[in-house]
Amino acid sequence: MAGLGTRAVGATYSRLEGREKVTGAAKYAFEHDVEGAVYASPVAATIAVGEVRGVDVEAALAMPGVLAVLWHDNAPRLAEVDDAGLRLFQDARVHYRGQFVAGVVAETLEAARDAANRLAVSYDEREPDVVLRADHPKLYTPEKVNPTYPAVTRQGDVEAALAEAEVVHDATYSTPAEHNNPMEPHAAIARWEGGDLVIQDSTQGAGPARATLAQLFDLPPERVRVISHHVGGGFGSKGTPRPHVVLAALAAKVVDRPVKVALTRQQLFTVVGYRTPTIQRFRLGATRDGRLTAISHETIEQTSTVREFAEQTGTPTRIMYAAPNRFTGHRLAALDVPTPSWMRAPGETPGMYALESAMDELALACGIDPIELRIRNEPEVDPESGKRWSSRNLVACLREGAARFGWESRSPRRDGHWLLGMGVAASTYPAYQRPSEASARADGDGRFTVRVAAADIGTGARTVLAQIAADALGVAVEEVTIEIGDSAFGNAGVAGGSMGTASWGTAVVKACRTLLERGGEGEVFVDTKDELEARADLARHGFGAQFCEVAVDADTGEVRVPRMLGVFAVGRIVNPKTARSQFIGGMTMGLGMALMEEGVMDRAFGDYLNHDLAQYHVPVCADVRDVDATWIDEDDDELNPMGSKGIGEIGIVGAAAAVANAVHHATGIRVRDLPIRPDRLLDAGL
Repeated sequence: MAGLGTRAVGATYSRLEGREKVTGAAKYAFEHDVEGAVYASPVAATIAVGEVRGVDVEAALAMPGVLAVLWHDNAPRLAEVDDAGLRLFQDARVHYRGQFVAGVVAETLEAARDAANRLAVSYDEREPDVVLRADHPKLYTPEKVNPTYPAVTRQGDVEAALAEAEVVHDATYSTPAEHNNPMEPHAAIARWEGGDLVIQDSTQGAGPARATLAQLFDLPPERVRVISHHVGGGFGSKGTPRPHVVLAALAAKVVDRPVKVALTRQQLFTVVGYRTPTIQRFRLGATRDGRLTAISHETIEQTSTVREFAEQTGTPTRIMYAAPNRFTGHRLAALDVPTPSWMRAPGETPGMYALESAMDELALACGIDPIELRIRNEPEVDPESGKRWSSRNLVACLREGAARFGWESRSPRRDGHWLLGMGVAASTYPAYQRPSEASARADGDGRFTVRVAAADIGTGARTVLAQIAADALGVAVEEVTIEIGDSAFGNAGVAGGSMGTASWGTAVVKACRTLLERGGEGEVFVDTKDELEARADLARHGFGAQFCEVAVDADTGEVRVPRMLGVFAVGRIVNPKTARSQFIGGMTMGLGMALMEEGVMDRAFGDYLNHDLAQYHVPVCADVRDVDATWIDEDDDELNPMGSKGIGEIGIVGAAAAVANAVHHATGIRVRDLPIRPDRLLDAGL
């Protein structure tokens, strides 16, 4: 057998399904042809909080092509699940504007949407509470933050250390609501076959989706199948089932026909999750030479009245820099708003924006170069747990990036009406891994089929898994068929938390090696639960450094980003081509976070006003001038058989702070409330 990594792992491969995607042959959830399919369209609440008093079902049923109207008075009953937002039409309560309060099923998509738009729903309405603020009377401390971290951590005496510190930085930073907006809207086809539920869904995890749907419809898991061969992006919003798939399954049960559901772009701003707004107070205490003596990070966020979601905004602060006295805490306000959820690097993205902005301000107060300040506070072990790092190469990333970016020539300057400056920020993301199952089968003639319920949401998962399997089997990539995206292939974690390759790849390696150990014939099925339980108790994280150059128009406040560079230390890179794409994609989202993205709440009606891509702005090609990413070699045998760490999310972490720090360097103006709009710079005296 060829040694793992001797041929395919580490080499550049184009996506195996690339031709299918660019020619349109790849079918996404809604595009599958299903005989006899009809369509369901959701009806969204037009109030922010209250109760549904009645629905004019008869008028809707009289419309051409309408087959059924579902609402809480007639919908099939659903079992309890952790996410109460999935229990559609089970009671009269309205928790937020845009919540699905009814659904219309019709012969055509047009008929379903027309009837849904015209459906008369009456309400009993109450005054909504929709605005997050630092003095909100409903603030409370949750027991845990996503996924299971303690909400509060303490070490030493922070208040005493701050009182004695030679240099103190105390500032509050805020980030707005941000929305995932994958290219493919959430969509599903549901059908019932002899009492079994079959779903074709746009999901980041067929197996976890099956488990939730089985519980919701009171079925054994083996009687639910979820298929997701191609997924057009997710960024976390497809990490768990969303209401569209429940609507499809309910409607299919009522009309006894396959049902298609596709959400509109506007609906993606309400029912599929978003990044919570945050208010973060940072207090840093240090010696005059920049040695941290105290770190305090207090975060305020929002959740909904439907279920609690607490973003782990303070967790990166717990591992980034050495300081003997430390505090991190989270408080929530349960508002009459949709439930926030995962969005690319939840927690790390807003948390590191605030931390890395605060570190930049501390460096200025101490008169120390921002890179040098970070190096001086490099911890030998995880500062809070005391665990040994499996590997940590932040300093190497900072130094490599500085050399490549020309940091030594850093100085604010002016070119006509443009003010130019540079900024830097660190990145981090945990190296998660979850148990997974996979199978490998010998097909004869030197060919093999490997199956794992992975999800390729545009990241290149199919391709890297084929590379991993090929090396484990000792054959060429072309001799391996990878089949993914089907809960029938066994349990596998979601494409989220940057843990896909580590989790699925470990199972693929085990399946392939087991097959060879048994003579390379037949089929084997494996799981990796034992391997993960036997791992050493180490701190496993990826690290990186983000560099940014900005040009700020001195007259208008417009900010342009001529150059960005990310340097990352994330174990072994399995495929340089797909990895670079992931890094650059994350950095581009970070640029959008810094300068454009902002969900604006309508205080009267409790809805995000800019709920389309005409008003919710994201970076386009003209905004992304020269974004580059590279990595350093990192040999870490404490991770998994590939030696890899996740790369899907670390690219966004720290990017917004690097932009903000560059803006300050160029203008002398510190904008602590994202996004950095021109009016904020002008109001600050630009």
